[in-house]
Amino acid sequence: MATKIRLQRHGRKRYAFYPIVVADSRAPRDGRFIERIGSYNPNTNPATISLDFDRALYWVETGAIPTDTVRSILSKEGVMLMKHLRVGVKKGAFSAEEAERRFNAWKAERTKVADAAKAKNEAAAAEDAKKRFEAEVEKNRLKGESVAKKRAEKLAAEEAEAKAALEAETAESEAEAAAE
Repeated sequence: MATKIRLQRHGRKRYAFYPIVVADSRAPRDGRFIERIGSYNPNTNPATISLDFDRALYWVETGAIPTDTVRSILSKEGVMLMKHLRVGVKKGAFSAEEAERRFNAWKAERTKVADAAKAKNEAAAAEDAKKRFEAEVEKNRLKGESVAKKRAEKLAAEEAEAKAALEAETAESEAEAAAE
């Protein structure tokens, strides 16, 4: 029986997530499977991958053939590297302790790179938020100045109108007094 490690599509339209399963190669994509070994959710940023490392390694060593996407996921999680290292141990190229040391060094480097990328994204997001805040403060200041200018113009127009009305009333009362 030829086994494959592949993705099953679940979820709704345009919002899929994928269980990673080991299945007979003749079974339909979303059909019968032997074992579920993890899941892949591309909807989050970065994509979320949960994987049972030991079972994935077992199936890869047993001869299950991963699809291209699953091979990429397994490589990123280190399953393919561990398989490679175990083959080296079986051939006698190095000891099991050396293989474990190499794997742990790779994992530490991968974690460091991932943390650096995450920190860079967070710093960029914080900088972007700061720029948007400063732009909003500037926009509010300009809007406040324009509102204050309009109020001052309106107040000056009302004062001029009141002064003109007062002068007209004064002139009218003087004309009545002169007519009497």
